[in-house]
Amino acid sequence: MDFTPSKKAQAIARELARFIRKEIEPVEVDYHRELAALDNPWQVLPVIEKLKGQAREQKLWNLFLPDDELGQGLSNLDYAPMAELMGASLIAPEIFNCNAPDTGNMEVLYHYGSDEQKDQWLKPLLAGEIRSAFCMTEPDVASSDATNMEATAIVDGDEVVLNGRKWWSTGIGHPDCKVAIFMGLTDPDADRHYRHSMVLVPLDTPGVKVERMLNAMGFHDAPYGHGEVSFTDVRLPKSAIIAGPGKGFEIAQGRLGPGRIHHCMRLIGLSERALEMACKRSLEREAFGRPLAKLGGNAERIAAARIAIEQARLLVLKAAWSLDHRGITRSMNEVSQIKVAVPSMAQGVIDMAMQLHGGAGMSDDFPLAAAWTGARALRIADGPDEVHKALVARFELARYRERND
Repeated sequence: MDFTPSKKAQAIARELARFIRKEIEPVEVDYHRELAALDNPWQVLPVIEKLKGQAREQKLWNLFLPDDELGQGLSNLDYAPMAELMGASLIAPEIFNCNAPDTGNMEVLYHYGSDEQKDQWLKPLLAGEIRSAFCMTEPDVASSDATNMEATAIVDGDEVVLNGRKWWSTGIGHPDCKVAIFMGLTDPDADRHYRHSMVLVPLDTPGVKVERMLNAMGFHDAPYGHGEVSFTDVRLPKSAIIAGPGKGFEIAQGRLGPGRIHHCMRLIGLSERALEMACKRSLEREAFGRPLAKLGGNAERIAAARIAIEQARLLVLKAAWSLDHRGITRSMNEVSQIKVAVPSMAQGVIDMAMQLHGGAGMSDDFPLAAAWTGARALRIADGPDEVHKALVARFELARYRERND
């Protein structure tokens, strides 16, 4: 099991790190201040489009896609360190066209979309001309069990009719968001894994309404955001269904494997940034005549954070290697493990950094409070901890049942 990225990936990662250091880091603080000062933060500032153009010119674009022509043809293991580099910044993923949920939606269209769907939606997404949203979670049912979904996608002749309400639809607030992937119940009498369909929904279709933007613990995450969206008798051609009726769960499984690698590596990058801030703060600030690093158990806390990050990174790289070599079906255990371990690790590291910053750590003057909120949210998003722990336990117990049979 070798976690060494390919030589091609190492070269791209060096260029990516240089771009982030030279082009993004110098402007990011001012970007967030300018956006926060606007009456309407749901807009794209000119600096983002400028940096996107530069990134595309330098071929630092669509790095997540394992295609030599449309992306860089990188494996999950190759891309993982790049996701970590981008994760240290709240704007870098969009600049390189590698931000969620667009990456997952593009992967869905790349692997499962028809030629018509790819022409209409994949091409402009790959070009960074539009953004997208993913509508799965519902407010009235426990969406951790996807079979609870009540929103419907009913085939009616040559059309599919959507009804229902979704929320935590990430990316719906972006002004360039033009399409959503809607997951709904198509056949309640079919096998539980063949009841649902995924449908491409242009947001200007009659019956689609963004009811409100939600805040996560006080943060709206503009200009991307998370919204509550209603679908009322939304009629679309049957060709809007991705891969055909009843394929929703199959697509979801293919989508979530790489997506969880991306999420976790971005969180590791965010944890690295938090630890860096904590170290600098502990050496620069004094209390009771001593640097913070020499007070109480702060040195031990910093050491524990370093150990936790290294452990989490190795676990994610193992999951990425497994996806590349064994596929999603045989990697579900590893993917569930990282989905539990990494957000909890990140939450702890960021919390430690907030503590060393005192009151400043809870303010908008530093990115720590927003980072902590993101880590906390990911313990729920893409399946809560409890669901993934149950899956890991099932795999573990199965080993002993096999021995006893």
